[in-house]
Amino acid sequence: MTVALGQSIPQCAIPATSGLTFSPSSATGKKLVLYFYPKDMTPGCTAESGEFRDHINAFTKANTLVVGVSRDSLKSHDNFRSKLGLPFELVADTEEKLCQIFGVMKMKNMYGKQVRGVERSTFLFDSSGKLVKEWRGLKVPGHVTEVLQAAQATK
Repeated sequence: MTVALGQSIPQCAIPATSGLTFSPSSATGKKLVLYFYPKDMTPGCTAESGEFRDHINAFTKANTLVVGVSRDSLKSHDNFRSKLGLPFELVADTEEKLCQIFGVMKMKNMYGKQVRGVERSTFLFDSSGKLVKEWRGLKVPGHVTEVLQAAQATK
């Protein structure tokens, strides 16, 4: 089942950095940005995560929690967060539970070979937990600004 506009995230509990567990109730009363990215320490993912970091004060002012999701391990996430100084949590979706819920696993071309991986995607939930906007197969430049503007315009 893939979450559709107007729906909430099904109940789940997935390990996150800082010894936390991500669940849909993690953002109760706040808007939530879940951004899915392919891999820690890669150029596009570093740029995207850095842009979310650089705009975190504006997201916080808009009552919006930002959470990154990839299939990397908690150890990899901890290193990535430390290296970039990320002020938000990263979810270690090693079993692809959230990836399946959001339908972000795709066949991609990498160096001429077909590989299964995460399609860079972002999802915005309103403060009642309903999905209000999604971006799939996106390009990094300008994306975070667009997500921030949508978060600021959402209740």
